[in-house]
Amino acid sequence: MSKVTVKLNRQGVAKILKSPSMRKAVEKRARQIATAAGPGYEADSMIGKNRARASVYTKTFQARRDNAKRNTLLRSIGAARRG
Repeated sequence: MSKVTVKLNRQGVAKILKSPSMRKAVEKRARQIATAAGPGYEADSMIGKNRARASVYTKTFQARRDNAKRNTLLRSIGAARRG
């Protein structure tokens, strides 16, 4: 068998990672995690210097306490993997 070599177009990859559709995709996953975590958790996204990114965070004191006791955000990541 012959060896296959793949050379990525760095500018093209960067363009894809910073595209509005990529932001929409990561925001969708973040919202799934926030929804699975429950009330008091919110999601936000932005296009940074190198790529689109999203975060899920606690918005209320009750959510902060819930996350500290039960590790809710970490446990909710599975919701994004399934969806």
